[in-house]
Order: sequence, then structure tokens, then C-alpha cells
Amino acid sequence: MSELVDHVDEHDRVIGVVHRHEAVADGLLYRMSMVLCRDETGRYLVHRRPENNSRFPGEYSWLVAGAVEAGESYEAAARRELHEEMGVRAPVRPLFTFLCRGELSPYWFAVYEATVDHEQVAPRAAEVAWHGWLSGTELQQAMTDWNFVSDSRDAYGRYLRLPTDTKAL
Repeated sequence: MSELVDHVDEHDRVIGVVHRHEAVADGLLYRMSMVLCRDETGRYLVHRRPENNSRFPGEYSWLVAGAVEAGESYEAAARRELHEEMGVRAPVRPLFTFLCRGELSPYWFAVYEATVDHEQVAPRAAEVAWHGWLSGTELQQAMTDWNFVSDSRDAYGRYLRLPTDTKAL
């Protein structure tokens, strides 16, 4: 069964509730929340999606992502997804939000950041086929060499344009 999500307008105001599969099929705006994870030394968590995943099979991402459920805040969704996918509970800090004209459908995309203990990361096999930690330079090279989810690439470009003092470590 498809999860319920808030249907939002071009200004990210809630105008109704729909099933996520309907939002995707009909091109209705909804909300997604993403978390970029860094360890204590500043390395970025990168993962590959399972080959049997219905969305972006076998592709890489540097964000832990998921839909914001109806009535849920972006922040609550970010914390929930981090725990569901990576087995980690950690505070999240907002970085930026933008209207993403995604590959599957359009949605509001909120990016958060969390510093996590890399030894506590325990990904769910249904969500993550592989994970590793990359330095900023290694992540930049991976963006060139590896097949990343397109929305993940879009967020990466926006992240690079943030002022350095905005990025925590």
C-alpha cells in the first residue's frame, strides 16, 4: 500500500493529501526529506541502492532519502529515514530546500545534515546494497565516475554552492 503524503503547491503549502504513487503518477508536488551524513572526520556516507529496488536500482547516492508523510515535518522525516535506512539516531540540521523537478516526479526537496559515528551505521539490506565513507575529494571524483541518482547529483551541486561556514563538521 502506498504511503500518504501532503500534496503541496509551488510555494510548499499543503493543499491536500494523496497516496505517494498518485503524486508520482500524476506529477503532483509532494515533499521529500534527505540527510547527508558525515562522520567525525568529515567524510561523507555514500551508498548504493539494491539492484532489485523499484526506484533507481543499483545507483549511488550520498543522501539518505524518503518521502515526508502526511502531517509530518521535514525534520521528523529526515530523522525517521536516517533511522529506518541506516539504523542511526542522530540530530539533523537543515541546510536548504528547493523545488526539484525530479526524474520520477516533481517534489520539494529538503536537505539536512547529520554527524554520525561511522561505527554505528547499520544499513537495512532492503535499502542499501553497499555503503562507504568518502572524503570530499573522493566524493567529487565519484560524482564523475559513478552512476548517482540524478536528484542526488542536483542536490550535490547546490550543496557545493553553500557558504563553507554553513556546512557543519
